Amino acid sequence: MHKMRNIYTGIDLGSDNIKIVVAELVESKFQVLASSSVKSLGIKKGLIVDHEMALRSLNQSIYEIEKVLGIRINKALVTVPSNNRVIKVVSGTIDTNGAISGKDIVSVLQTASENQISEEDILVSIVPIMFNTDGDKYTKDPVGIASNKLTVKALLATAPKKQIYDYLSIFGEANIEVEDITFNCISDYYEAKNKKTEETIGAIINIGNDKTDVSIFNKGILIKNKIFNLGSRNVDNDITYIFGTDTNTSRELKEKFAQACVKYADVNEVLEYETDENEKKTINQYEITEVVEARIAELLKLAKKEINDLTNRKISYIIVTGGISELNGFGNIVEDVFGLDGSVLNIQTMGIRSNKYSSAIGIIKYFHEKMKLRGKNISLINEDKIKEIEENKQSMLDLTEDTFISKIFGYFS
Repeated sequence: MHKMRNIYTGIDLGSDNIKIVVAELVESKFQVLASSSVKSLGIKKGLIVDHEMALRSLNQSIYEIEKVLGIRINKALVTVPSNNRVIKVVSGTIDTNGAISGKDIVSVLQTASENQISEEDILVSIVPIMFNTDGDKYTKDPVGIASNKLTVKALLATAPKKQIYDYLSIFGEANIEVEDITFNCISDYYEAKNKKTEETIGAIINIGNDKTDVSIFNKGILIKNKIFNLGSRNVDNDITYIFGTDTNTSRELKEKFAQACVKYADVNEVLEYETDENEKKTINQYEITEVVEARIAELLKLAKKEINDLTNRKISYIIVTGGISELNGFGNIVEDVFGLDGSVLNIQTMGIRSNKYSSAIGIIKYFHEKMKLRGKNISLINEDKIKEIEENKQSMLDLTEDTFISKIFGYFS
């Protein structure tokens, strides 16, 4: 029998960039088939502020990923911001008939969520904490167990309808069917997930462009979450203020010249730049890194304060992600602020090299695990389109080296 291939598309609609990842599950591990990151407009602090600009950015990002794959993307998993979210523990019980099935899982979760969502809110996710069979057997995966009743204790997360509908309407206009949604912070957790995170209490910190998301997880379940409105853009602003550069130049200096920590900076490494008044000046790497390091340390200290405010329980891990975490020496500052419990996310998924994709790949892993528990096998790309991808790959292999190079450059021009 032909084995169904599991291919998913994850989209993270960020304030700075729209990130898209298309990944396939191969022998229990995800491999990225394509990824793209396109500058976003019309999105601020995770919320849609200009519908038309946001839609234009989304269409451009979809166009870029489709050029690489050679097929049309029409289904996706989408992360949504956790602004104004409500999370609470709920429970429900159903009668079962024999061995528990994936349908029973869906049914008991539906029962648990009944009358738990206000008229102003919409369900974003419901994550099982523990199942109980016949009143005395506790398990995280009851499928196949013979039982007359099934009870679930779950974490239910909701967000304002308007906030979520603003997101979903943009995808509808882009002809993308949204298969599932969850919060960015939950997606980040699923990319960072390991044995330690499943067994202990810890924190995930995502430093975005204009906000930082701090989330507390207890054995993989989101229990607390806080957002403060500072992010990597503040690093750009500091560079602009001190060195007189425009916004674009400041960002480029941060990403391509500065280090995160002065231990990695070279005082003899000098770069000429132009101020916003068209004046030529030079800057050395050590000087700009001092500015960058000071702001990153402040952001991490603020995140540490939020963690302490959110919980007084022992934290076993603190994992930091976000595009700025890719700067050389960032891990040194994380260790200085958080000690040995702190670390920078190290994405293990084959085909991705940047932490900016953590939410886009994380929602794919979240969705796959969710479907597995429900006994479903779903691919967001059908077999005909998979054949097109394979044919496109083969045609690329059949090209001469010169033609191959010209085609690749054509993709990204």
